[in-house]
Amino acid sequence: MVANIRSGATVGGALYYNKEKVDRGDAEVLFTQGMLPPLANDGRLDMEACMESFMPYLHANRRTKNTVFHTSLNPAPEDRLTDGQLREIAAEYMERMGYGQQPYIVFKHRDIDREHLHIVSLRIDAEGRKLPHDFEARRSMEILRELERKYGLHPAVPGQEQGAADELRKVDYKAGDIKQQIQSSVRECLKRYRCASFGEFRTLLECYNIQVMEMTGTVEGRDYAGIVYGAMGDDGYGRGKPIKSSRIGRDVGYEALQRYYARSKETLREPGALDELQSKVRNTVLTSWSKDSFCRHLREKGVDAVFRTNPTGRIYGATFVDHRSGIVANGSALGKFYAANVFNALYGRSQQPAIGPSRRPEARSWQEAYPAAHPAREILELFDLQANEERQLEQRRKKKKRRKQLR
Repeated sequence: MVANIRSGATVGGALYYNKEKVDRGDAEVLFTQGMLPPLANDGRLDMEACMESFMPYLHANRRTKNTVFHTSLNPAPEDRLTDGQLREIAAEYMERMGYGQQPYIVFKHRDIDREHLHIVSLRIDAEGRKLPHDFEARRSMEILRELERKYGLHPAVPGQEQGAADELRKVDYKAGDIKQQIQSSVRECLKRYRCASFGEFRTLLECYNIQVMEMTGTVEGRDYAGIVYGAMGDDGYGRGKPIKSSRIGRDVGYEALQRYYARSKETLREPGALDELQSKVRNTVLTSWSKDSFCRHLREKGVDAVFRTNPTGRIYGATFVDHRSGIVANGSALGKFYAANVFNALYGRSQQPAIGPSRRPEARSWQEAYPAAHPAREILELFDLQANEERQLEQRRKKKKRRKQLR
């Protein structure tokens, strides 16, 4: 069993995500703890009742920003559990995670091949204090291993975590119900990823076949700003009629996105936040002799490289989407060695000299692949220097750790 835990600032977004599934018949409310009856007479999720159950805690909140606890519990595909077993597992998991006295609602989803649970609760108690969350992921994993043994479940296997995230899919305009597809995917992207600008957010949504546009201007002396979404085909062209953000909800509108960008900037400015992504890009550059191979090898590490080129083949934009860490960053945000002009010197058609990089399959390093006259040599030497420094630092850390263990 795999748990995918997320935080958020607004509980409404997590509830709306599950409401859409319930209203479509792709999910149901399995049970609740400390909440008013969550379903309306027509069987749809009653948002007002759910929010009323959470509001006393939110009003008592002292200074916690990310108040939402939203987790999915994903049994192995081989496990077939009854609703009773799922209730017991969910209740025991929440109790042992420290949320047993919190209001929470458990949804059972069946919109993919295997049934799984989504649980929405709050990270603040009735006094407005934040619940302990130290080593949350580790504690969750230990609890799940014990639950697997208790209920005779199949243990989680490497790679199953990615399967738990398969609910975020590309919008398929041929399947219809475009508005539902877009609003589900946009909200899920806002929960899973951090984008510090509109350009990065636009690049992220394009990975899921969604267009987004900012509409600003002045009408009769009054300024306005809005967001419009739309579906895309795999060819990058729009499909169907655009949808105003107001038809989806305030949480995906212009002002909400400005707050989202600001929060993301704070997160990405933290020391070391971009180190892992930098390392992935740098090491992939040193083992790729073309743009296609670079993108392919980087994708194997869970990162999409999105290059923007002009008609002459010049690369003028580079954005990296790390699906594992949830980081979206322009190359320039990673540092000057990762900016678009660097990748244009490496892979841009308009900048390729008469003597290009070697296409020999026996080339085992960038020194062999790029002739001495190639202008990218200087760039690659800097990448290689950084990589060596990183390896030396890691070796020193390991030696220091071993010395401590021997004491």
